[in-house]
Amino acid sequence: MGQSNVGKSVIFNRLAGAHVTESNYPGTTVDFAKGFMRLDQENVEIIDVPGTFSLEAKDRAEEVAVRMLKEEQDALIVCVIDSSKIERGLYLALEIMERGYPMVVALNMWDVANNSNVKVDATKLEQILGVPVAPTVATRGEGLKELVLRMKEATPGEIEKIMGRVGTKIGTHS
Repeated sequence: MGQSNVGKSVIFNRLAGAHVTESNYPGTTVDFAKGFMRLDQENVEIIDVPGTFSLEAKDRAEEVAVRMLKEEQDALIVCVIDSSKIERGLYLALEIMERGYPMVVALNMWDVANNSNVKVDATKLEQILGVPVAPTVATRGEGLKELVLRMKEATPGEIEKIMGRVGTKIGTHS
């Protein structure tokens, strides 16, 4: 999950390889894709949902993303965030955590953030959120092995602890 244009589909396609089927969500014209990846010696289904800014859907695509999340109660969520605009993606990440889903954060577009002088302390962010965080550059395949390793250790964050620490400095422009 993540906002539009943060690299969700690029990460999905790299993880799923050629094992992808695209469909419309029943009753809509909104596309989503399903595929499989190897995780701990087994094939695991992965789903690429439409972009959403929050879990309070404002349009059909967001409705599909939120509905699919509700239908996949046991899902591990990979929340993909644009590292150069981290504030935008953190709201959705906190909403997902608040609902109790196990999650890992992919700080995608890590190169764009670095080139824009946006400094993000991924280790500090992981400590604050209480979930695994992996910097990635999906277009070049960078960080995806680490992301998969971090998926194995993802557990729900403790929202009460998080809300008390959200004010801690995570990203800065220099």
